[in-house]
Amino acid sequence: MRLGLIVGAGNDPERAIAKVHKLGVPTCQVGVDSFGPEMVTGLRRALDRYGIEATSLVIGGPGPEEYDFYNGPLTIGFVPREWRAKRIERAKQASDFAKKCGIPAVQTHCGFLPENPNDPVYKETIEAIREVVSYCKRNGQNFRYETGQETPITLVRAIQDVGLDNQGVNFDVANLILYGKANPVDAVEIIGPYVQGVHAKDGLWPTGPRNLGKEVPIGQGKVDFPRVIRRLKELNYRGAITIEREISGPQQMEDIRKEKVYLEKLIG
Repeated sequence: MRLGLIVGAGNDPERAIAKVHKLGVPTCQVGVDSFGPEMVTGLRRALDRYGIEATSLVIGGPGPEEYDFYNGPLTIGFVPREWRAKRIERAKQASDFAKKCGIPAVQTHCGFLPENPNDPVYKETIEAIREVVSYCKRNGQNFRYETGQETPITLVRAIQDVGLDNQGVNFDVANLILYGKANPVDAVEIIGPYVQGVHAKDGLWPTGPRNLGKEVPIGQGKVDFPRVIRRLKELNYRGAITIEREISGPQQMEDIRKEKVYLEKLIG
């Protein structure tokens, strides 16, 4: 295992990757604002300069994405019919960009996948995901589902129904709690074989029916990191543990530095 940091490069990959280097971790997950040739050149140059491994390209959109229990099902991922075609196209563009940058995986939230596999929306979404996963496969990449909006068993069902061998999971341990979907310690037993990436993040269970739980610094939430990391080691997981802190400003990096020290002790 090795630590990493999730960063949004925007239009300045040099600054984003320098931030990862300054933290002293060897990997990152990265998001960008554009897929043009200048961004390809800039990101590749920055990764090479600082010796950072980009483990995945993180994508979302286009269109609105509202992270709550009422508007989330209408706006996130490939589930909403209104945005599905445009998001399939964006995912393909992201796959091409990742290939040019030497990034081995594309990851995203697929949305609030219906629990009922007989739901027409479930079947439509599986077809959409299969189209994207197939495209990534042709580009020699893995496609990674970020956990959150679906229960672990629904996620495994989707992976098996899509039926391709280049699928994996980015295991966001806090999201399972924030969405009230599962205890991450228990979820490892279901999705463990598919885990290709991990988000180190902490959170509290939701207390109302409309809004997600609260994301908090590692150690202040409900994720049992010692047990999760120990179980991942038992499953022979050897990928990145990528720190994610969903705030901005100076406090973000202060929290991240403390979390790095804590996680280093756990992964050894």
